Amino acid sequence: MKYKKISQETLGNIKSIVGEKNVITDTNTIQPYSHDEVTDPAYHHMPEVVAYVESAQQAADLVKLANEHHFPVVPRGAGTGLACGAVPIYGGLVLSLAKMNKILEINEDALYAVVEPGVRTADLQAAAEAKGLFYAGDPCSGDSCFIGGNIATNAGGNRAVKYGTTRHQVYAIEIVSPTGKIMTLGARLQKQSTGYCLDQLVIGSEGTLGIITKATVKLLPKPQFTLDLLAIFHTVDAAIGVVNKIIKAGIMPTCVEFMDNITIQSIERYLNEKLQGSENGNYLIIQVEGINENDLDDKAVALDEICTESGSSSVLVADSEKIWRARKSFAEAVRAESLIVCKEDVVVPVDKEPQLLHEILLLAKKYNLITRIASHAGDGNVHLNIIKNKDLNYETWDKNIKAMQQELYKTIYALGGRLSGEHGIGYKRKHLMEEFTDPNELAWMKAIKKALDPNTILNPGKIFDVE
Repeated sequence: MKYKKISQETLGNIKSIVGEKNVITDTNTIQPYSHDEVTDPAYHHMPEVVAYVESAQQAADLVKLANEHHFPVVPRGAGTGLACGAVPIYGGLVLSLAKMNKILEINEDALYAVVEPGVRTADLQAAAEAKGLFYAGDPCSGDSCFIGGNIATNAGGNRAVKYGTTRHQVYAIEIVSPTGKIMTLGARLQKQSTGYCLDQLVIGSEGTLGIITKATVKLLPKPQFTLDLLAIFHTVDAAIGVVNKIIKAGIMPTCVEFMDNITIQSIERYLNEKLQGSENGNYLIIQVEGINENDLDDKAVALDEICTESGSSSVLVADSEKIWRARKSFAEAVRAESLIVCKEDVVVPVDKEPQLLHEILLLAKKYNLITRIASHAGDGNVHLNIIKNKDLNYETWDKNIKAMQQELYKTIYALGGRLSGEHGIGYKRKHLMEEFTDPNELAWMKAIKKALDPNTILNPGKIFDVE
């Protein structure tokens, strides 16, 4: 795919649209925009220009300029992605939405908020909580990620088992289309059957079909009673096998999170803090909500019985702050061990998760790979991090990774799973997308991209390649 370089004349046009103070061209200053949270330099690519927009109109004008002069535009939020979705692999313009960071409205009566894309997820959660309300989206990177990026990737997180992923929290989005039109997709309705559901098409499309410039999201009354339990198991199979038993018992947990023992020890080293059962235990963190204290007590008793009957050595009322700090430190603990990491984000039906974890451990042994595993066990989404062995050169390690992936993804698709549960495909996994996706399904996706983005301007080279 070939694009024109951004000329000095075009650079002048960019500055006239957003203002000179909002344009960066200095090589050292734009270097952080060459990557997201993927630290492997093999995936880094430098942009030519970074521009901060402060309105949807500025974003639309930049996209129109890009179509006119044929340079790529890569939308970027906080840069916390894990699939190289915001990496400018063809150079061009990185369009930052970081300055569009206002919470425009919180409506306590109708239970919704209107936000710009650069609002941090944690800030929206805090603003809702201050009103006695609750925003259910909860990616583990909530302290740093933006709502716009959450929507673009359909971010998941800890609460998806009960509340769904980001797409389930969104009423409507304002976008800039790939040809520079400002459009509102969706509506603040409980139901509708009025043509194609275009808002849901754009949500999760990773910035390839539109730049999100505003969103209307759902709020809920804040749960008044919440309890975190920590169940410790000696075996992985026993821990993961509990999930369906909990749901079949009529208990709908808010979160069910798994970490294997070697990962717990990694986090323990990173935090320099002793974690309960870290000697040989595997964690299942279970959060439930109740209508009152008695309801919580009843659920705690039932969960204790289910976990104990399934092989748990102990079921404890967790120190909520400590246990969630440990769980949310997973990515940072891995990064502290190595900057060269293969991060898999696979997903299978919940009842197939024990089979998947069993296969992962077998493949890791077969290919001499060092793994760290955490999962959103309640929704079947497994985060497999594979750290580069210190005694292997990069080429050998990468070769082992690719051989393992071939076997792993054949197993995943045979189990009814997919490549990504929440991180997206981006640039990093697009070769796997081409290989493992049904050709007819892929052809539909490419046809949509070609129809809506005829000049292939918006975030090219992500999810799949278009000829």
